[in-house]
Amino acid sequence: MIRPSTFLAALVLATLFAAGPAAAHQPRLGPHGGALVDAGGHHHAELVADGSATVTVHLSDMADAAVPSTGFKAEAILVVDGKPVRFALEPTEGSRLVGTAPVPVPKGVKGAVRLTGPDGATAQAKF
Repeated sequence: MIRPSTFLAALVLATLFAAGPAAAHQPRLGPHGGALVDAGGHHHAELVADGSATVTVHLSDMADAAVPSTGFKAEAILVVDGKPVRFALEPTEGSRLVGTAPVPVPKGVKGAVRLTGPDGATAQAKF
């Protein structure tokens, strides 16, 4: 017979292992105040929206070091007021890609950014 304390310990460990991978992909607060997520296996993307129409994505490597945005292309598909909003983001100085949405974009917006690297490889960041 299995002792209740052994069963409880096994149940807790199973729950932690099951939740671990899912929690690892949840957005976290980035250094610029936006949502920071994995963008493929080589980059992180931080989406910064402040209620204006301007949206910024900061690129970093998996160690959170800034990656120059030169040569990257990006398209944002965000949900604003229940409707999809699609617009391009262009590389600017440093690790930033910046775009102007046709409507104001609230902080904490949900959606995705499709990135194309200088080598043609694509990745998606889901927020």
